[in-house]
Amino acid sequence: MTVIDLNADLGEGFGRWQLTDDERLLSVVTSANVACGFHAGDPATMRRVCELAAERGVTIGAQVSYRDLAGFGRRAMDVPPAELAAEVAYQIGALEVFARAAGARVAYVKPHGALYNRVVHDAEQAAAVVDGVCLADAALPVLGLPGSRLLDLADAAGLPTVTEAFADRAYTEQGTLVPRGQAGAVLTDPDAVVERSLSLALSGTVVSHGGASVAVRARSLCLHGDTPGAVDLARRVRHRLEESGVRLEAFA
Repeated sequence: MTVIDLNADLGEGFGRWQLTDDERLLSVVTSANVACGFHAGDPATMRRVCELAAERGVTIGAQVSYRDLAGFGRRAMDVPPAELAAEVAYQIGALEVFARAAGARVAYVKPHGALYNRVVHDAEQAAAVVDGVCLADAALPVLGLPGSRLLDLADAAGLPTVTEAFADRAYTEQGTLVPRGQAGAVLTDPDAVVERSLSLALSGTVVSHGGASVAVRARSLCLHGDTPGAVDLARRVRHRLEESGVRLEAFA
């Protein structure tokens, strides 16, 4: 039986502003990438999401980012490696307080936005993220793009690595994500997202932006919580996967 994790970015609000429907998404996903305050999120939101996740048996992950609330962590930034490592550890530690208070723990780490894409190719920034994870907990799994510098360096440092695919993002022929600034980078047709999810789970392939079949082997499948209609889409994806014999199970 094919086994896959279904994750979503959660806690992406700030103060009175709320972007993601955390409570309803937590009834669908198996892992929650919780914003740690640098691209979104605040202490009260982090605590609430951790409590909800723990109640529902959803695995909690730290979604670490560049310090960029105004740009939602999606703007390119140049951060010195030592500073980035400290900021990654800081974010993990902050979320761990609330996870433990809820009777759970931070079970993995996933970069967000510009940092996620940067560490696919940038060895220096990837090494800084790995250093930050090791500083916080040298046994934490790292979730990232297959073939990325991040996963290579995490593996070399002795950290467990987990590959991830995106049901609602366009891919290049090289297996990387099409930049969000390009037309068609985000899939908006629910039917296409559902079919993409099934293809990734069952065959480990995706049709690239240019029409080529690309191998993308992943243990975890991501759906973005800030997508319009995210909850209904997540439910459709989960139903179709289970209907096709796929078992949904967290990797950590």
